[in-house]
Amino acid sequence: MRSDIIKKGYTKAPHRSLLRATGLRDEDFDKPFIGVANSFIEIIPGHFYLNKFSQIIKDEIRKNGCVSFEFNCIGVDDGIAMGHEGMLYSLPSRELIANSVETVMNAHSLDALICIPNCDKIVPGMIMGALRVNVPTVFISGGPMAAGVDKDSGEALDLNSVFEGVGAFEVGKIDEKKLKMLECESCPGGGSCSGMFTANSMNSLCEAMGIALVGNGTILALTPEREELARAAARRICQIALDDKFKIKNILNKKAIRNAFVCDMAMGGSSNTILHMLAISREAGCALDIKELNEISKNIAHIAKVAPSLPSVHMQDIARAGGITAILNEISKRDNGMLELDNLTVTGEMMSERVKNHKVADYNIIKSVDKPYSKVGGLAILFGNLAEQGCVIKAAGIVGERKFSGKAICFNSQDEAISGISSGKVQKGDVVVIRYEGPKGGPGMQEMLSPTSLIMGRGLGADVALITDGRFSGATRGLSIGHVSPEAAEGGMIGLLKDGDIIDIDVDSYSINVRLSDDEIKKRKKEWKYEGKKVSSRWLRQYQRLVTNASNGAILDA
Repeated sequence: MRSDIIKKGYTKAPHRSLLRATGLRDEDFDKPFIGVANSFIEIIPGHFYLNKFSQIIKDEIRKNGCVSFEFNCIGVDDGIAMGHEGMLYSLPSRELIANSVETVMNAHSLDALICIPNCDKIVPGMIMGALRVNVPTVFISGGPMAAGVDKDSGEALDLNSVFEGVGAFEVGKIDEKKLKMLECESCPGGGSCSGMFTANSMNSLCEAMGIALVGNGTILALTPEREELARAAARRICQIALDDKFKIKNILNKKAIRNAFVCDMAMGGSSNTILHMLAISREAGCALDIKELNEISKNIAHIAKVAPSLPSVHMQDIARAGGITAILNEISKRDNGMLELDNLTVTGEMMSERVKNHKVADYNIIKSVDKPYSKVGGLAILFGNLAEQGCVIKAAGIVGERKFSGKAICFNSQDEAISGISSGKVQKGDVVVIRYEGPKGGPGMQEMLSPTSLIMGRGLGADVALITDGRFSGATRGLSIGHVSPEAAEGGMIGLLKDGDIIDIDVDSYSINVRLSDDEIKKRKKEWKYEGKKVSSRWLRQYQRLVTNASNGAILDA
């Protein structure tokens, strides 16, 4: 056993003495030691109950002849951190989480790992840490939140309903009473926010990659079904704890990463998944070039729309319609060679065996490949003189035309943009430019849900585009383009734009350009001066110096 290094032989008497202090007995030293990475934190709705959730998992581990050692990782609630300086810490938290998992697991030479994430950066952070450790690993998330219900109309609600409600309130479309109702009813209980936002996107991709059990992405939080899934995950980690065949890198490989992107395209997941999967691919030792993603997008139909792309559909509806495995099964009927079904899963079967018996139960929710929402995927990477290394759009969330030209209205921070949009500076036909919010410039690459929601709430969603070197919440919809690389802080083209520049966007041709001559661009590059913010935080300054741009996954490169 890997853990023998801390528990076997006479020289390890001091180590055993310390372990005995935690409650271990003689018989425990012959059992596998399993790390339980828990992201319990009381301020995040998807996490406040994970202390009780982990008790269920640890109980099952003990019943199955193993020893569990729980440790905790930090977490940031992106919704609560949104729209103020707190968001600067969100993406950097991914690296802290990865470092924490690696540190605890390797410092104590634990044999296997079960990860309990749920929201946003916590899922990819744990995956990245697990890949560095490379022991048998199972992921079991806390599960998605149920959708809220509008008391007046009976329509489904989610967090995005509240953000867009703020914009609607500002222009007098709704009154204070309506806004209060949205506030109180949109998030009815524990779980990761109910739509296809970043958390549920990543938890669904864990299924598609085979590192989680069937149902991980869709079975609701705080239900008996979720508890049984947790127990099954705990039993499985005990079964494979000492089997090198199930080291996570044997499952999460290049094939698994491709399957994740196929699922992502089929569902129109959060644009953040691109950022995280690029980082994960590098940790897995099979770095993916962002240019490869459009090849997947061109060949995979978009067959499932979930809020915010379709506000009436949430993860509970996807579960009822057959779940992630049903989506993959349907896609397999016409995958154009993109799916890698001959890849191992953590439950021991090949992906082909996992999905073959999972049929779509409701074609109103999950479309057939013959009648999809779109013949191409729900995410796209655009290139051009404005983004030489690429930028990302959640094409599934577009509410107007897929081709757009307009004049730039430039803001050097998210705060400036929020003020400008709220004051009416942004009009129909404009392209909102928010820069110096990339990994280096932010630093930390803030999410832009507040400005995009204000645009939607003010009724401009189909008539205004937004581009940024920052990123978006999974709740973002509209013609919103993020992750522009190179970013402004690197001297990228987005930092050279001026008010009035004409920007051309064509999603179907995967292009984004500004109408400037080569000579004018050269001139502006010579004249460019950094106009980003100064950073006082020691941690954020460290992050700023080490982080790469979004097209490289915003990983730390030391």
